[in-house]
Amino acid sequence: VQLVESGGGLVQSGGSLRLSCAASGSIFKVGTMRWSRQAPGKERELVASITAGGNTNYLASVEGRFDISRHNGLNTIYLQMNNLKPEDTAVYYCNANILESWGSDPKNVWGQGTQVTVSS
Repeated sequence: VQLVESGGGLVQSGGSLRLSCAASGSIFKVGTMRWSRQAPGKERELVASITAGGNTNYLASVEGRFDISRHNGLNTIYLQMNNLKPEDTAVYYCNANILESWGSDPKNVWGQGTQVTVSS
């Protein structure tokens, strides 16, 4: 099972980017999926999460600017990031709780990360 992120890049302050994260491999069920980020010299922080039922939560500093969504049929989540600020610069990671088969223990799987850089 793996998660693959895409969509990072360089954008000017006030711009937008859309990140994608797709789960693949032996998957029975995907539970909550999340986006986290880690800036240089800082600890990783949870940015947004979405349950299988579509309930969402956001880091206070991104609420109203970022939108997390999910396509359950594709085991994919998205993070639409608008009005980006230099302080949003970080490596963004996707992670998810994944069941590989019925009755198995859930695995907490992480993607490799994608760089987002916002210039002032």
